[in-house]
Parts: sequence; C-alpha cells; structure tokens
Amino acid sequence: MRDDLGDWRIWMSRLIVLTFAALAGLSVVSFTWLCEHALSAFGIGLAHAWWLPFLWTPACLATLVWVTRRYAAGATGSGIPQVMAALDPSVGDRERGMFVSLRLSIAKAVLTAGGLLGGLAMGREGPSVQIAAGVMHHARRYMPQGAPVSTHGLLVAGGAAGIAAAFNAPLAGIMFAIEELSRRFEQRNSGLIIAGIVLAGLMAVSAFGNSTYFGVIRVPALAPGFLFPALLVTLASGALGGLFSRLLHASLTDTSSRTGRWRQARPVAFAGACGLGIAVIGWASGGSTFGSGYEYTKQLLDGHTDLPLLYVTLRFVATWLAVWSGVPGGVFAPSLAIGAGLGVDVAVFAGFEGSSSALIALGMAGFLAAVTQAPLTAFVIVMEMVDGHAMVLTLMAAALGASLVSRWISRPLYTSLMHAQLARLTGSPANDAEPPKSLDSTSPPARH
Repeated sequence: MRDDLGDWRIWMSRLIVLTFAALAGLSVVSFTWLCEHALSAFGIGLAHAWWLPFLWTPACLATLVWVTRRYAAGATGSGIPQVMAALDPSVGDRERGMFVSLRLSIAKAVLTAGGLLGGLAMGREGPSVQIAAGVMHHARRYMPQGAPVSTHGLLVAGGAAGIAAAFNAPLAGIMFAIEELSRRFEQRNSGLIIAGIVLAGLMAVSAFGNSTYFGVIRVPALAPGFLFPALLVTLASGALGGLFSRLLHASLTDTSSRTGRWRQARPVAFAGACGLGIAVIGWASGGSTFGSGYEYTKQLLDGHTDLPLLYVTLRFVATWLAVWSGVPGGVFAPSLAIGAGLGVDVAVFAGFEGSSSALIALGMAGFLAAVTQAPLTAFVIVMEMVDGHAMVLTLMAAALGASLVSRWISRPLYTSLMHAQLARLTGSPANDAEPPKSLDSTSPPARH
C-alpha cells in the first residue's frame, strides 16, 4: 500500500492512461460518425444517378491509393497488422512510428471514410484499431520518468479500445487484446489496461446508447433437426472464410504474377480497375454490395431474408477487390455480412426459415472466426452485437469449428500481413509501399 499510494508517478501514469483511453474512445466515435455520413452521402448520390459509381468509384479508389502511398504508407489496409507489427520486439521506438502514430490515425480516419464515400465494401472496425492505438501510443510523450506503463501496454490497450468502441462491445475488446494482439497481459498493469479498454467502450455507449448494433435476436425453441443446418453453416463458413483469407493473403503479398507485377508497378491504375469492377458488381447486385453491409445484415436478422441473387458471392468478390486495391479499410463488417448471407442460404436450403436468425448469427460468428482465426473474439463480438446470450455455447462452437476448418486452408491472415509490414523495415519485395521518411521524425524516442 505504501508503494502504491506513495509514488506519484504511478498515479500520474494511471491518470494519463485513462485520459488517453477516453480520447481513444472518442476518436473512434468521431471516426464512426464520419464513416456513417460518408456512406450516407454515397447512398444519396446513388439514388439520384445509378451510373455514378462507374465514374466516381474508380476515380475515388485511384485518388485514395495515390494519396496513401505518397503521404501515409502506414495507413494502407486494415490497420490490425500495423498494430501487431508495432508490438513486435524487433521494432524499435523510432521505427514504430511507421506503423502507429497520431498522424497515421488522422490519415487512417480520413482515408477510410473516403473509401466508404466511394461505396467500397469495407468496414471501419480494423481501422479503428490502428486509430485508437495511435492515440494511446501518443500518451507516452506525457509519461513521467520511470513510469511503470510500457509502450507495449499502451499499444495493446489502444488496439483493444478500438474494437471495444467500434462494436460498442468492451468484452470483445478485452478478448481481442488477449487473443490477437498479445498472448499475455503485463501482470503489473493488467487491471489498468482493462480499465482503459472498458473506458473507451463507455465513450461509445455514451455517444450511441447502451444498445446492440443489430437489436435482439429472437431464438425459437430449436428442434433436434437444427443440428444439421448448424453444422452445415459452421463447415461452409469455415471453408469459405479460409478461402477468403487465403485469397487476401495471396493477393496482397504476390509480386511474381502478371497481375501482381502490374499492381506493384502501377498501383493507381490498378486501384482504378478494381474500382470499376466494384461498380459493375454493385450494379449487378442492385446496390447491395456497396458499403460495409450493416444495413443488409440488420434486415436479415429482422426477418427480411429476400437476398439478391448470388449476394454472398458478389459481396465476397467486391470485398476482395476493395482490399486488393490497397486502400485503407477493414474486413470485419463485410465478413459479418457475408456470414449472415451464408446463414440465410443454408436456412433456405435446409428448410429452416423459422430458425433463420439463429443460423444467421452462427454464420456471422463462423465466417468472422474463419477469416481472422480469432474464434473467441469473433463469437464475443457477435454475441454482444445481437444480444445473443441465449446462444453463447452454440456461437462458441460455431466459431471454434469454423476457425479449425480455416486453419486447414489458410495461414492466419493478420499474422501473415504483419510479416509483410515488418518487411517494410528492410525494404524487401514484400513492401506494399515505401514508408515516408517523415513518419520517423514524428515519433520521439520513448522515455522510460
């Protein structure tokens, strides 16, 4: 007690961590607001001119890729691999600014919102991880000499706070910190880190209310015959999610094929071509593949199970093209939308339309777990987003089963992309873009 209460540096460090945790949560809230308005603006434009995406989406992607590669190379893609790279022991204090910084957080927010303004089938949750981690990383500037909180702890707290605030799900943030960002917490500061994650989640609750994203699913009494469609959803989501993860990894790291060489040599033109493909797919799907997919997922859970023809396939390809183009953006929300569509397809195929909401939730948890290979985080996210506490064991089983199937098909996506990010330090061919030198100068040496 004497050590804990008598050292002012401990209390100052705690105050700084909690203050920046609140700021990280508020930054994600602001980012969410920006993304929602960007997507709404695209919807307004689409309603007035069906042909607009054929011009606007390719131009938007080409511009975003040019800006990203020239001014913020560390902001490309999801953002989770960058945070994982920043946590790698081989990364020094000066090099860490290539992956997380306050400047990158601002760039990530603006560029991701720009992608949604272009109608891309991407999400904001992965970028929220990098944004919040950059805000928390900035806290080290204000830590007193000899502060007990390490840079590693700040980054773990920030990344997890991003998930907690993005999904309005603090428990999911804690699971994400343990399962994806760090295999263990620092024992001395585990309580402080968890408190910071929860505080960031409370910022989202204060802004959006203590409600779930998709409402409360009503799960009817499940007959014994439900086991077959539930198993089918698990296997299908695991296999499709594993293929999706493998496809993303191959696309983002390939430099030997003709397409890979074109992407590396002319990234802006390649992004424009991807944008044209996304516009064509959006037109073919009646606009259902534009955006993150939250609205369609909510409609499916509400019982409106009329999907456009080949919805799952078209959204799968649209999301792949958006990620492959190299713009900032995540895959969490599109993965939930694909999993929801898969659940509907299985419900129709097996004649279980009456239990479609349960199968939709299983598809969401299964596909997200298969893509991320983080089953505990996936099932907790879905459970909190649909208030599916009545399905805890079922969701957990689906997530674990789908993740196992995915591991037979693909290596962990974020771990593979993290190594590609670390390759930027040595300038190896895995580079997606050369990091701007100015980023290093924005990160002062950490004070310990």
